Amino acid sequence: MNLGATIIKSRRSVRSYTEAGLSDEIIRDALDCAHLAPTAMNIQPWLFGVVTSRDLLSKIAGITDHGSFISEAAACFTVFGEKEAKYYLEDCCAATMNIIICLQGYGVGTCWVAGDKKEYAPLICELLHTPEKYSLVSLIPAGYPKKIEIPKKKAVKEISFFDEWSEQGRE
Repeated sequence: MNLGATIIKSRRSVRSYTEAGLSDEIIRDALDCAHLAPTAMNIQPWLFGVVTSRDLLSKIAGITDHGSFISEAAACFTVFGEKEAKYYLEDCCAATMNIIICLQGYGVGTCWVAGDKKEYAPLICELLHTPEKYSLVSLIPAGYPKKIEIPKKKAVKEISFFDEWSEQGRE
């Protein structure tokens, strides 16, 4: 197995963190990896933020509908996309995964919290004073895992096919 596959296969959504902070080096490396994500026509329609203020982390946690654990994170990476860019969602999702994979390589746990299409997205933008042209795509709370849960995943053969899909072998 290669290093990339090992990192991806070890990643889990983490919703419980220790009190340890993240180093500036790790934060900068995650941002560097984010900006290296592929984008349609290399438009790079994004803005990245990092929230480490306990007060802001608590406010973000209180605004979201399924992100109360954000208040426990050492940091929360925020990914915003330019609303007018045709493929901002795809581009910003690629950047989100780059952040998550980079942090996993450091042993830092994350959990992708939705932003796009969520009713609270404009409230997060307002709270963080992001320019009007951007929309929230994702929140990525990050910290050293206190607890890791391993959910059951579907078998690859249940969710994949080669060449053409057929019912054969699906039972």
